This record gives sequence, structure tokens and C-alpha cells, in this order.
Amino acid sequence: MQKILSSKNNYFELQDYMKKNPYHRVMIVCSKHFSQSKLYEVINNLEIDCTYFDEFEPNPRYESVVNGLKIFRENKCDSIIAVGGGSAIDVAKCIKAFFNMKSDENYLKQEIISNDIPFLAVPTTAGTGSEATHFAVIYYNGEKQSVASQSLIPNAVLLDTSSLSTLPIYQKKATLFDAFSHAIESMWSLKSNDESISYSIDAIKLLTKNMDEYFKNQEETFESVLKAANLAGKAINITTTTAGHAMCYKLTSLYHIAHGHAAILVNSELYPYMIEHIDQCRDKRGKDYLIDTLTKISQLLGYQSLEESKDYFRNLLKKYQLYDVDMNLEDMNELVHSVNIERLSNHPIELKEEDIKEIYQRIYHKIMEEKNESN
Repeated sequence: MQKILSSKNNYFELQDYMKKNPYHRVMIVCSKHFSQSKLYEVINNLEIDCTYFDEFEPNPRYESVVNGLKIFRENKCDSIIAVGGGSAIDVAKCIKAFFNMKSDENYLKQEIISNDIPFLAVPTTAGTGSEATHFAVIYYNGEKQSVASQSLIPNAVLLDTSSLSTLPIYQKKATLFDAFSHAIESMWSLKSNDESISYSIDAIKLLTKNMDEYFKNQEETFESVLKAANLAGKAINITTTTAGHAMCYKLTSLYHIAHGHAAILVNSELYPYMIEHIDQCRDKRGKDYLIDTLTKISQLLGYQSLEESKDYFRNLLKKYQLYDVDMNLEDMNELVHSVNIERLSNHPIELKEEDIKEIYQRIYHKIMEEKNESN
């Protein structure tokens, strides 16, 4: 069971946890700005030996992880604290994953051997949920590689509300909607179960309740949003993502928008498309089960019927000004062919090439409609 720590009372829970657990020679995987944070002061006042590692990229490369592991070994580190967004946590996960492997072979080609290296994660953005999942992403020769093992889930998570006060508003929006996308996709996933659905429901409730005030930088919402992102991460750890994520990756790279922004763009049109094409249901639990699931989502969003809820995500994007994307109709074929078919295998509605193209076209036309209205 993952331990959740609060930053209240000057990080009392963290200090108590560190004293009671074997964190002695700690590698801290963090951003280059970590030294300016309150948490840095707290950790440096603890009786532990710290090695800081910040030499990695936003989309971390394999070589950076290998370098981090070398430093971990050279400094005889016995534990890891990851402070940051998904990239920092993913780097820390991979250092832990590769620790028991042979150093003279490609780590990605070896089997992960579990270890009991203590691992604490401190997410500084409320969105990725990486602190709650058993997988990590790094890049080898420019290609995305997934590293997965149940042993990579951090033993403990610190919900540090101070990290959110200076997060730029665009990053607040993008990361929150990444968590939102995790929660709703996990709800309708073919792999959903009672546990994952419970996590998703709690996450959606917290996100919808706190969204407006969070974007106004109201500190009383910070812990709730961090909890919601963690819950959504727990849900997606069970189910993995669906078409909403499968279709968002090329939008991110092609139009230079944040991952969560791209995910909610896709889901804003995917959700109504699913409602309109319910007869394409491929969930073995049946069409009625899928209708019931989508109805639960609509009720969580404040609507009594599916039809009423169809414009919910479109209205969110308009309200929070997330239609400002330079999408090009000429990119349709590239977008369609970029979708990983394996990721679609977890989606409850069968989506063929023409369906995917129509969803992308809907996104494009909605963007153009909003731009024309604002001019």
C-alpha cells in the first residue's frame, strides 16, 4: 500500500517518515530549480547524505538514465527521492529498474529484477499520476520505450502543495486535464474493474469541484487537486489509457502543445462520438454496460442524460481558452497514421481509420469555429 504524506505543518509527516525508514544515502532526482524550493531546505535539514541528479531532458533519454544509475552506484546511494513532473519520476523509476541489471548490456533488453530500494516521489505538477503507476517512458535512439514493473511504484508520495503556487496557468490547465483524461478513460476502459472505477469517480469529483478555483491559484484547492491526480494515476495504473491518449501524441509533437492539452482536445470529441456510435461497442460486458458507464460519467459531470453531456468538454475547452491550436487540415493523414493500433485495443468502441479521421476533423472544425467567433 502506497503511503501518502502531506506537506502540512512544515512537512512534519515527511520528516517523521524519513526518520522511520531507511533513507540514508539518497539520490534526489530533480529539476535544476529544486534548490530554490522550501522542500530543498527541509531535506537538507534532515540527517541524510544527498546526491542530486538533474541531468535529464523533458522527454528523458536512455543515456541520461544510464548516467544517473552510474552516479547512484558511485555514490553508494541506498534510496531515491524523485521531485518533479513525469520526467523526473520516470528517470527515478528507470534507475531503480536497471539497478540489478548487467551494466555491460543494454538495460532495455534485460529483464527487470525487483529490488527493495526505498523510493519516495514528490509530484510538482498535479496531472501525470506517474507517482502512482508501475510504468515509465524514456527515449532510445529517438524512439519511445516503456519500462514496466510493479516494483517501480513508489513506496510513498509527498503531496507538496507549495510546488503548485508558481506553476504557470497553462501548465496548471494542461496537467489537470491530463489527470481528468486519465480518470474518464479509465472509467470506460475495457480493463476497468470496481477498484479502478472507484479511483476514477473520486478523482473526477475532486477535479470538477476544485477546477475553477485551482486555475485562480487558490491554495486551498492544491491538496485536493494533487490527490485527484494521484487517484487518476492509480486508476490508469490498473486499466492503462485508451483512444484519448492513443490519438493525442502526434497532436503534442506536431503542434507543440502540452500532453494534457492534446489529451483533452481528443476526449472533447471522442466522448460525444462514443455516445453517437454506441452500436460499435466491443466491450464483452455489453452495450448496456457501456451506456451505464458513460451515463455515470455524465452524472459526475452534472448531467442527467448522455445527450445533455455531449458538449461538456467542448465548453470546458472554450471556457479555459484551449482551442488556440494551429491545427492544419492537411495533416489529417499524418495524424491518422500516427495512432498506435495496440493502444486502441483497450477502447470500448471499435474505431476504424475512417472513425479516427472523423474525430480529428471534428477537432479541427471546432478549433476553426472558435477562432472565427473570437475574430
